[in-house]
Amino acid sequence: MIVILGQTASGKTDWSLHLAKKFNGEIISADSRQIFKKMNIGTAKTPGEWRWGGFKKAYYVNDIAHYLIDFLDPGKYFTSAEFHDQSIKYAKLIHKKNKIPFVVGGTGLYIQALVDNFKMPRIAPNKKLRRSFEEKSVEELLELLKQIDPISAEIIDVKNKRRIIRALEVSILSGEPFSSQQKIGEPLFNILQIGIKKEKEELHKNIERRIDEMVKQGIVKEIEGLLKQSYSWDLPSMSGVGYRQFRDHIEGKESLEKALDKLKKETKHFAKKQMTWFKRDQRICWTEKLEDAEKLVKDFLSK
Repeated sequence: MIVILGQTASGKTDWSLHLAKKFNGEIISADSRQIFKKMNIGTAKTPGEWRWGGFKKAYYVNDIAHYLIDFLDPGKYFTSAEFHDQSIKYAKLIHKKNKIPFVVGGTGLYIQALVDNFKMPRIAPNKKLRRSFEEKSVEELLELLKQIDPISAEIIDVKNKRRIIRALEVSILSGEPFSSQQKIGEPLFNILQIGIKKEKEELHKNIERRIDEMVKQGIVKEIEGLLKQSYSWDLPSMSGVGYRQFRDHIEGKESLEKALDKLKKETKHFAKKQMTWFKRDQRICWTEKLEDAEKLVKDFLSK
């Protein structure tokens, strides 16, 4: 199995399509935002089409089958434990076709759950506990998480109230810190992890360019359409980077320019958090050039 990972706007899609085509692969998406249907612009989802490939339907981009992308209703939830189970299932399916599974994305917990075969906490949501947390501010919740689980508090997206609540919920209901419950299991695959290395200035330019392009593509209309279909701001799908930053603008509280500035700033911060997560894994082979990645894959597959 090959993993292509990196920060947002680092070029993962282009690299993965090239490598999957060259080495007879299919792609499993490891992006917690691109799982949702109807959310294409704000998630920077590559346009594709659903079609049958054998007995399974898959999302095809440039004739490469993709799995775990564009499949979930925005009103539903999808946990890291579910990603773990589903990604293993699709990796085995790809192997059965005598192809190479390429896992591609920037959601660190998804990737680590698969690579290390995590035994994830299976704690069901508790509505009563969640309601009590919803009444608190993000700052109050984060302070509570720092006391219960300082490791999670250090790496969590501090703007994402839903994720903070989930970490608290699992920690409290299980009696153990959320971060300590991700137990490593027996390895299921021989894995090469390739990280795309980008200079900070170049990455920031890519982020700004991507966000400007989102506006041209109609991100505000996309969000308004979702709200008209009764998808609320409190949903996991609507609370992520690329969507929540437009709330004040859509509610008439601030200009589009201000919303875009906020999105650019928060996306850069999100990219920094992604790198903080990835840097913990010394097994990742970081490279700046696609041809170097190609050589890494070739050498790995020839072993």
